[in-house]
Amino acid sequence: MTQPSQPTDVVPADVVPPADVAPVVVPLTEPSGGVPEVVDSPAGLAKVVAAFAGGRGPVAADCERASGYRYGQSTFLVQLRREGAGTALLDPVALPDLSAIGAAVGDVEWILHAASQDLPGLAEHGLRPASVFDTELAARLLGLERVGLAAVVADTLGLGLAKEHSAVDWSTRPLPVDWLRYAALDVEVLGEVRDVLAERLADAGKSEWAAQEFEAVRTAPPPPPRVDPWRRVSGTHTLRDRRKLAVVRALWEARDASARARDVAPGRVLPDRAIVAAANALPRTAGQLITIGEFAGKGQRRRAATWQRAIDQAMALPETALPSLRGPASDGPPQPRLWADRDPEAARRLAAAREIVAALSEQHHLPVENLLQPDALRRVCWAPPAPATVDSVSDFLRGRGAREWQIGLVAGPLAGAFAA
Repeated sequence: MTQPSQPTDVVPADVVPPADVAPVVVPLTEPSGGVPEVVDSPAGLAKVVAAFAGGRGPVAADCERASGYRYGQSTFLVQLRREGAGTALLDPVALPDLSAIGAAVGDVEWILHAASQDLPGLAEHGLRPASVFDTELAARLLGLERVGLAAVVADTLGLGLAKEHSAVDWSTRPLPVDWLRYAALDVEVLGEVRDVLAERLADAGKSEWAAQEFEAVRTAPPPPPRVDPWRRVSGTHTLRDRRKLAVVRALWEARDASARARDVAPGRVLPDRAIVAAANALPRTAGQLITIGEFAGKGQRRRAATWQRAIDQAMALPETALPSLRGPASDGPPQPRLWADRDPEAARRLAAAREIVAALSEQHHLPVENLLQPDALRRVCWAPPAPATVDSVSDFLRGRGAREWQIGLVAGPLAGAFAA
């Protein structure tokens, strides 16, 4: 990959700063080939396909969404880079089918940062990598304290990557040049970052761990629909009355329908705090509703009848139709804070297991949650296989999605702790 443009005051490679001096970070301010124009026509896409077909090595990729502005998680810009082909910025709204690029590059590796966030958006547009290298996951496995893209670029290459446009409205058209520069820089050095991280993984004996993690994220199925998504309204936990919860549910449903129809982020249609305020006040008329501070603005006053109609529907429900205070039943174990009373032996297993996982995490320099998924740990402690042998614990964890490298580290110690 072509080296990015850099200032001339770079510290020479053979000059090592004292241990108490922070490493010099050189700002990365301009893509090496300049800021590409957005490709939004079939003719432009054909040129990109030809260029990437003639390129070399892996494909670096990133996606930009409009979270907080638009409904859902649609992709509004796709950034791709390949050695010998340069960087392409693609408009997936104008070009919803990008599968020709995937066909052109074949089964080469794709490099992404936090791949789980971008792979669904790429798949929506026909891009399904045959293999991936996730620079965020690699950084986690290596125990880096900060794993955001800018931090990883600084750690691996000594380059400073600005992130001031990460939360802008990427559905904007035309996209400002500054935003496009930012987008191009996000894939500018992913190839170099990947090579440094791959070398570090090999030195640490973690290459196979990484390969298993990358394949797991690449092949992960879409998450199931969330049960009672309205319960995620911020502040709902403060409501201990079923009628008030019914108001939250009704307002959430009305807000979601409006947001979907208008393609606007739900929080911009009606903030969570407004929903909770209405649930606490239980207004009987639209006139009472707009006396609540969160509904006093022009936009909410204009839609007051809609919100009040939802509230009225919740108020008219019979007791049998009101939501539970406890929420939907779960097939998982109870909250760990309840274990000591409900099952002291399970609480003992969990305490021992947490000590084991914490020690292994420290020994191998990686976060606890990357050593073993917390849900899998809780489940095996609450209802371990009987008898708890290395093989039975391994099978249990495998059934909960644990990778072989994780099982190899934790199954034996856990089985021993359960048998003690």
